[in-house]
Amino acid sequence: MKIFCVGRNYAAHAAELGNEVPDEPVIFMKPKSALLQPHTPFYYPEFTNELHYECELVLRISKNGKYIQDKFAGKYYDAITAGIDFTARDIQNDLKAKGLPWEKAKAWDNSAVIGKWLPFTNIKNKKDINFGLYKNKELVQQGNSGSMIHSFDTLVSYISNYFSVNIGDVIFTGTPAGVGEAVVGDELEGFIEDESMFKLEVK
Repeated sequence: MKIFCVGRNYAAHAAELGNEVPDEPVIFMKPKSALLQPHTPFYYPEFTNELHYECELVLRISKNGKYIQDKFAGKYYDAITAGIDFTARDIQNDLKAKGLPWEKAKAWDNSAVIGKWLPFTNIKNKKDINFGLYKNKELVQQGNSGSMIHSFDTLVSYISNYFSVNIGDVIFTGTPAGVGEAVVGDELEGFIEDESMFKLEVK
């Protein structure tokens, strides 16, 4: 299983972090150990003082492929959920300032949260999916798949030019504006439309 992640796929989020909007998808990966297993508590990592949530739509790959054309990419994923790409922002900023890779800030154990899966047969329009994140019952992030710079199909096609995609792989498709800090005791709940996808407490 591979966890692909897409950075800066919403212009407003790129702007809020002071990043340029890229011409092509920004891809990074998390190891399998980054996936928070169901019913496993999420603990605030001891190595950071600035833990940020980034709520995203997540695709599930359902077919093996390589060099997939954009027009066929929709046949390679079958379900969607909401998830969180947790980020140690202080560590990331320090590494970026030094021009160093920032896996330490993104790819640590349990840094990838995935909710329950919704089959795409339940989705009316994949270019108009509303999603959001509540922190302590207050809406802190809100996005729509139509605002993505690079669409689901474009992302699958692009990633497959560099990596084989395999059944069970997942793609975090980017976070909208509104990322922020989470502290011990916070309750985070992700939604697609009006349906809760996951709920967790930072311990």
